[in-house]
Amino acid sequence: MRILLGARGKNQKNPAITIKLNKMSKITKEELVKVQEQQKELSTVINQIGQIEAQKHSLLHQIASINGEIDETKKELEAKYGSVNINIEDGSYTEIEKDEANKED
Repeated sequence: MRILLGARGKNQKNPAITIKLNKMSKITKEELVKVQEQQKELSTVINQIGQIEAQKHSLLHQIASINGEIDETKKELEAKYGSVNINIEDGSYTEIEKDEANKED
């Protein structure tokens, strides 16, 4: 379809402008379904990533909390037993010698 926009009168510099309108075309129904399914799948995966990131964020806060509890326990044990290395498997401990403590700092 063409629309012709013309200037009226003889003294006009642009006597006519032609605009061509394209007829709307469509992809096949099968192609549309395929594209829609792919977009839906992509959306689902992106949503799952968001959920995983939220879980990750929560777990990182838990790590920070646990590390704080560990620091408190270390202070309590150090107040009771002094500077010691504790065997985490059987609970035995050995005192940390002052030279060894300076090396760790």
